[in-house]
Amino acid sequence: MRDKGEYLFTSESVSEGHPDKVADRISDTVLDTFLAADPYARVACETLVTTNRIVLAGEVRGPDTITPDLLIHNARMAVKDIGYEQDGFHWQNAHVECHLHAQSAHIAQGVDAAGNKDEGAGDQGIMFGYATRETPELMPAPLYYAHGILRRIKELRSIGDRRVAGLLPDAKSQVTLRYVDGKPVGCTSVVVSTQHEEHLEQAEIKAMLRPLLTELLPAGWNVPDEEFYVNPTGKFVIGGPDGDCGLTGRKIIVDTYGGAAPHGGGAFSGKDPTKVDRSAAYAARYVAKNVVAAGLSDKCTIQVSYAIGVAKPLSVYFDLHGTGKDVDEGKLAKVIDGLVNLSPRGIREHLHLNRPIYGITSAYGHFGRTPDLEKGTFTWEKTDLVDELKRAFNR
Repeated sequence: MRDKGEYLFTSESVSEGHPDKVADRISDTVLDTFLAADPYARVACETLVTTNRIVLAGEVRGPDTITPDLLIHNARMAVKDIGYEQDGFHWQNAHVECHLHAQSAHIAQGVDAAGNKDEGAGDQGIMFGYATRETPELMPAPLYYAHGILRRIKELRSIGDRRVAGLLPDAKSQVTLRYVDGKPVGCTSVVVSTQHEEHLEQAEIKAMLRPLLTELLPAGWNVPDEEFYVNPTGKFVIGGPDGDCGLTGRKIIVDTYGGAAPHGGGAFSGKDPTKVDRSAAYAARYVAKNVVAAGLSDKCTIQVSYAIGVAKPLSVYFDLHGTGKDVDEGKLAKVIDGLVNLSPRGIREHLHLNRPIYGITSAYGHFGRTPDLEKGTFTWEKTDLVDELKRAFNR
């Protein structure tokens, strides 16, 4: 995203009831089931959802107590929690198939620690982390507000609030902000498409959602009525997996930074922490957030890269986007290397990733969330490196 001039930038979010997010949730439920039984289980689970059908596939290594019947049951419970009890997609009536099989021995021998060999990366790839001062959570503002709209609808739906009566699980949002010299100064348009019961009309839904928009956007940012687009097609009754097939890992930009920062291409959900697609992306966000939180820069992008079976990152790259506060990026890389071990084992141990903490990550973004020290969730959002970073740069 540019730091000079005036421009518009847009990000989107999708709700937990979006077909792709249903698939993500089920894949992460499978992962949590394995990690609850064995913290060192290996899981790479993909899920497909369509009209009253759920298909699990992929590779696993874990205890025999994790049976296909247990995984099918837990998949149903995930769908029930999302709220699907519709004719075309129902947690109880959907046909569920489990095609998970044993992990490849050739992948396992590259990843497993043995003798003098440390645990290697589960695959090759590049991962990015990003942080910006645009919001208190150090996330890009368009995505922050797009997530916020859908999360608020979900919160109200879950308690049966009459303000959203008749709205159903599947929804999407899109927020466009105006930037001047790299800083958001106002909102120019908002799009919300939400599944609803047959009796609701487009104008009614728009009237329901307008107060939520006023509540969530900063003062003076509310958009005029002609720039608030609600269910632009007019009707959205058939939704969820009945309306559109869903697959794990198809909303990677929603999951990360809304397009404001690069993405390496790998998806997160359904993957255990030996898969650097997930764990290294979490670690990169952790480092970037701490750099910005320490006041070393207003923006920070980090890239790390790995080779399958190799523990040490092949490269670590920092870009402070010209916002560094007298910080040399080369020195910063050395300081971080002394604070955080970016090997797969180092990441999972530092961030305590070998726990069943992933189901909650599958909707409303993996980043910008509040860490829960008791539950051990979103540990990559902690800012516990700030003091050491400040000392290293005499702040």
